[in-house]
Amino acid sequence: MTVAMQVLVNLILAFVWAFLNNDLTPVTFAVGYVLGFVLLFLLRRFLPAPFYGRRIVALVVLIGIFLKELILSNIDVIKHVAKPQQAFTPGIVALPIHLRSPREITTLANLISLTPGTLSVDVSVDNSTLYIHVLDISAAEEVSDDIKNTFEKRIREVTR
Repeated sequence: MTVAMQVLVNLILAFVWAFLNNDLTPVTFAVGYVLGFVLLFLLRRFLPAPFYGRRIVALVVLIGIFLKELILSNIDVIKHVAKPQQAFTPGIVALPIHLRSPREITTLANLISLTPGTLSVDVSVDNSTLYIHVLDISAAEEVSDDIKNTFEKRIREVTR
């Protein structure tokens, strides 16, 4: 049973719960969904695919990390812009990536572009390098390490 099938079974269990209780309110559906989630968790060793709850947790963590990075980079850009003299040098950084699918690479590029101070410019033909425009090229190594240790790592956890 694939991950998508597990989600579908969980939704069906939630609807069955709501129909058995003869109450089609969102609260009853949510209780049924949670009960179905717990049931699938208890039966996870009988499922051929890994339990999908791990990916949901990884997705929530990825969203949290993105929100944290969004706030921190907004503060950093405000600091750069508020200075009377521009003390930064913009540039392009080549970031080697270890993501396989176009969906993973697109997600990483979008997260980078949505974060102020960085912008995804291009992907190499072999999909092994992502070119990023950064606000301050002197911090290129720090930006590269930050992207690899946060976004890229968490995207792999969500998709694999």
